[in-house]
Amino acid sequence: MERGSLRFGWRQRRRPLPGLLAATALLWLAPARADEPTAEQVDQGREVYEEFCAMCHGRDLVNSGGFAFDLRTFPKADFDRFRNSVLNGKGQGMPAWRDRLSDDDLSLLWAYVRSGGN
Repeated sequence: MERGSLRFGWRQRRRPLPGLLAATALLWLAPARADEPTAEQVDQGREVYEEFCAMCHGRDLVNSGGFAFDLRTFPKADFDRFRNSVLNGKGQGMPAWRDRLSDDDLSLLWAYVRSGGN
């Protein structure tokens, strides 16, 4: 019997197939894609934004020179900072929305801000 035979308890050593490596890479990247908001979430977030944020931050996140932060430049990976700012406010410049926004509203708003207003 051959050396690579299972009968002798030896396993043949094989190189991983390129397809297996590609599949592993896709699985590793999948969580990042899953975090991307859907078009529906962005649209719903736009509605929340228009109701609570547009007056100060501008239509479609475009601040027309007012004192409010330009949300198009907000770090897209910093949800904790965003959440804290929205719920607790920012000094006298931004009110706290803790009692007016649900967790779902906040998530939808974040989806819209991450979209860049598109």
